[in-house]
This record gives sequence, structure tokens and C-alpha cells, in this order.
Amino acid sequence: MIAETKRRRAVDLDPAQDVGGGFLSGVRGKFYGNNFLVLITFGLLIVIYVVGSVVFRSQNFGSLNAMIAMVHSYPHLVVIAAGMTMVLISGNIDISVGGQCALYCMMFAYFMQNHNVNFYVMIVVVLASGLLFGLVQGALVAYFKIQPFIVTLIGMFFARGLTATISTNPIAITNADFMAFGQTKFTIPFGGFTNAAGVYQAPFLYLYGVLALLAVVVVYVIMTWTAFGRSVYAVGGSQQSAMLMGLNPKRVTLMVFVFQGLLTAFGGFLFCLSAPGGAVEKAQGFEMNAIAAAVIGGALLTGGVGNILGSLAGVFVLLTITKLISNIGTLSQGWGPIITATMMAFFIMMQSILTGLRRKRE
Repeated sequence: MIAETKRRRAVDLDPAQDVGGGFLSGVRGKFYGNNFLVLITFGLLIVIYVVGSVVFRSQNFGSLNAMIAMVHSYPHLVVIAAGMTMVLISGNIDISVGGQCALYCMMFAYFMQNHNVNFYVMIVVVLASGLLFGLVQGALVAYFKIQPFIVTLIGMFFARGLTATISTNPIAITNADFMAFGQTKFTIPFGGFTNAAGVYQAPFLYLYGVLALLAVVVVYVIMTWTAFGRSVYAVGGSQQSAMLMGLNPKRVTLMVFVFQGLLTAFGGFLFCLSAPGGAVEKAQGFEMNAIAAAVIGGALLTGGVGNILGSLAGVFVLLTITKLISNIGTLSQGWGPIITATMMAFFIMMQSILTGLRRKRE
């Protein structure tokens, strides 16, 4: 009886696991689990994109070039939203990611421009800094039992303050290796379009766009097919149940924040490549965008449920809406946050309804 309860609980917590007992049980499991919300997100993305492609056909809204341009503009959001989803699945939250991104960009700019530090050395330094940042925050949450919101709020202020301490003035990056790395691109042999001048526009991906998408794939694989990923779902769903399964919730929480710190540093690096330079005001409110993308992508704020590919879809939903508002031209940019807030409210209500149904089923 206990083994069966554990098995059913693990299935509910981990959306990658199918529910046994035949086709109908599998369908019910997908409905009550996170997959249903992920399907809604992907469906919403398709509807928005199709509408935009029809309405703004003359502006090539639906072209592959336009979709790739969104990745180029926000490679950091693609990566950190995936990390934020992992943190939410574990039952925690991290609002320090915006401050960290600004800090890492400033580190690149200041040390490369003012002290001629090697570009590749700076990559190692920044990634190591992210690991350390995540280690400290994770230890405070896991072993000192401080609320993650408080810990990461402190982390946000610390990162912003450290950024201003390094330099209060914007610093542009002109390092040759940095610029060459950022300008490396790969042409895609399909999906282009011919512009009004009759010139074929072939789509291409910058290296930092490729790296952003690869990072999402890596996080997805880890969270879906590894023991660590399953333990994150279990701890986020119920720490008591996780301990009964032989897991160490403290260690899992610590590792989640360490991994998130690495992803944030990597996202900060990609952000710096897409917008070369450091500034105190960079990445303002970015943590809210990452949380919004994760929630719209199906992550449950109370933990135990989430999907990394859903977070990617959530990012594209937000960016597509922003692009639609920009193309319309007559709408205030304030409509972007309003629509984002409305969608978040909708998905949170859906989460509440599905959680209630799941509890009744149990």
C-alpha cells in the first residue's frame, strides 16, 4: 500500500512520468498533471503567432527570421527562465537573477576594458562567480531555513550594489575576442524570405542564440531523464514524501540553487553578448519576466510541477505579444505588462483548479 502511494505521488509530481493503468489513466494523468498547462501554453503561442502572421503579413511577422530575432534579443531570458522553472519546481523562488545579470555584464565590461583581462578568463571567472552566488543562496535557504524570497531579495540588492561599486558609469565593450565571439553566426538554408527590394533574406542564428537553445535542451534532459531531476520534482511536491523515498531535501535544494547560479551567470554572459556593455540599470525587472515565463509555461508556484520546454514556450509567448504591440504602433507599451499580468492570473487560476481536482482524485 505504501509503495503504491509513493508510486502515485511520484507520478503526480513528475510530469515526465506516464500514469499506468491503460490509455484512459494516461489521459487523466496528463490532464491532472503539468502537461495540460503546457499544451495550453503551446496552443496560446500558436494562436498568437498565427494571428500576428496574418495581420502583419507585409512585415514578415511569421517568418523564421522574426522568430529567431526574438531569441537574439533575449537569449538570457531563454536560459534563466529555464533555470527559474527548475527553482519553482523545487518549491523555491529566485528574484536575484536580474541583479546578477547586471553584475556579470559589468564584470565583463570593467575587467576587459579597464584591465585588459582575457575574454576566456572572464568567462571562467563569471561562471565561477555564479556558482558561488548560487552556493551561498542555496546554503542559506537549505541549511539555515531562511525563506528563499528573503534570501534572493538580499541577493538582488547585493548584486545591484556590487555592480554600482564596480562602476556607476556605463562601460561599452570593444574587446576583439568578445566581439568576434558575439558576431559569429550560422546561416540556416531554409525559411528565408524575399524583401521588397527583391533580395533574399536568409535566416541565421548568432552563436549566443545557439548556446541559449542548447542550454534549455540540457536543462530539459537533466530535469526529465536524470535522478537529480526526479528528486527536484519530489522535493518540490512534498519534502516529507521525498525523505520517505530516501532523498535529502537540503542537498537537493542546495544543488538547485547552485545550478541556477551557473545558469544565471551563463545567461548574463549571453545577455552581454547580445547587448555589449555594462551598466547599473541593466536587466531591471528581469526577474519578473523570468517568473512570468515559467508560470505561463506551466510551473506551479507552490512547487512539484513544471516543464522546461513550457518555460521556453512561455518566453516566446511574452516576446510575441511584445512584438505584436510594437507592430501595431498605436498601443502604449504599458499594454505588455497588462497582458502578461492577465495571462499569469489565468495560469495561476488554472493551476489552482487542477491542484484541487488532483487532491480530490487522491
